[in-house]
Amino acid sequence: MVAMVSTVAYLGLEARAVEVQCNLVAGLPAFVVVGLADKAVAESRERVRGAIAAIGLSLPPKRITVNLSPADLPKEGSHYDLPLALALLAAMGVVDAEALADYVVVGELGLDGRIAPSSGVLLAAIHAAEQGKGLICPAAQGSEAAWAGNVEVLAASDLIGLLNHLKGAQLLPQPVPGDVLDAPHGPDLAQVKGQESAKRALEIAAAGGHNLLFSGPPGAGKSLMAACLPGILPALDAAEALEVSMVQSVAGLLTGGRLTRTRPFRAPHHSASMAALTGGGLKVRPGEVSLAHLGVLFLDELPEFQRAVLDSLRQPLETGTVTVARANAHVTFPARVQLVAAMNPCRCGHLGDPALACARAPRCAADYQAKISGPLLDRIDLHVEVQAVTAADLVLPPPTEGSAHVAARVAAARGIQRARYDGQPARTNAEADGTLLETVATPDEAGRALLAQAAQAMRMSARGYTRVLRVARTIADLAGAPRVGRVHIAEALNYRRRPPTN
Repeated sequence: MVAMVSTVAYLGLEARAVEVQCNLVAGLPAFVVVGLADKAVAESRERVRGAIAAIGLSLPPKRITVNLSPADLPKEGSHYDLPLALALLAAMGVVDAEALADYVVVGELGLDGRIAPSSGVLLAAIHAAEQGKGLICPAAQGSEAAWAGNVEVLAASDLIGLLNHLKGAQLLPQPVPGDVLDAPHGPDLAQVKGQESAKRALEIAAAGGHNLLFSGPPGAGKSLMAACLPGILPALDAAEALEVSMVQSVAGLLTGGRLTRTRPFRAPHHSASMAALTGGGLKVRPGEVSLAHLGVLFLDELPEFQRAVLDSLRQPLETGTVTVARANAHVTFPARVQLVAAMNPCRCGHLGDPALACARAPRCAADYQAKISGPLLDRIDLHVEVQAVTAADLVLPPPTEGSAHVAARVAAARGIQRARYDGQPARTNAEADGTLLETVATPDEAGRALLAQAAQAMRMSARGYTRVLRVARTIADLAGAPRVGRVHIAEALNYRRRPPTN
């Protein structure tokens, strides 16, 4: 007899159907798992053996063969423990195989029979709902699986409790979705003294989802302003929150089934590797650019990152996805992020200050800024020179306008964009392509003349030209203007200044 149990394999944010087939035949006792399994899956034999022994059973003295079908699909992770154990128990006649036919099973087993959490349960629940099946998962992740909607979820804390439910001796309660949390947004813009032009650029970036680069001396408030950005961004809607939660589920960061409407804010250290930033590793996991999906990726001390690591962001910033290529699979993760970066103008950080600048200026600044490639800089819409905060700024009273006031204007501009791009693939001005911009961001005659003149004088690339139009459209939205005018083009051009490169 061959017993079969359904489970899934994760490829990015896609859950692929996997069938666990277990067969018991006469022969020398052995326990073999086949089907392109990784180390964690191969080790599941011992966890399954211990869990079955914990409920008072022993493996039959036969040759046990478990096949994970399709055999050419890579199988990674510990979530195969529970489906493997149930397939074996069904083959032994302990549990009815037909009772398992209507479920997708995921979960890690302990040697004492407990069912431990595993990553990707939300994706498995969505897959089960699409297949018209229920889901068997760890009790700690029942509230996470319940977010999938109309799907029966059996969330068991241990193997014996699950078996009792399947036999009708002790029913498991149906879990309910976890709480929706509003995480703290961080510092308030009212804490930033001075820097009015930089705060204006931050508001434009938030309103249109634009990438932003702060350049200025240390202590000018660059990191503080970047940390204020989540507080002025609109909350995630229901569909966006589900997208973000799916990434967090695959990464194992979704605890207690609690979802959040606050946009992600990720700030990796400049020592981060390419795999940490864009995803990868022995077991392919989402990187920081995917964990910041639909939120903010903040790169402080931008030139201190390895150049190859920074250049790996060029494609995700353009396409909104990142693909990790492996010999046996290609895994794609979403990466629609808003990049905010901060840097000093040179290594010492005091370029332009005659009292503090080093004797190697301007060569020091040119060498330092050349660590960032031109194509990457061209993908940043707003370049802002942040001036040092003076003693006169510090003694001023706090600004009367804080994050709440700016957030209201940003929400109004985002509402205009939501109506404008209804039915389109773009959600914000920063995502609109050139063809779409021709219909929604056509400047008036004066604005067109100024843009054409500036494009020639500044030697803009086609990408740079498009990005100026996107920023100008956002500035017009903040002003409530139906059409892009000369004043909007002029302000957008002001943000195209960038540090010199070799």
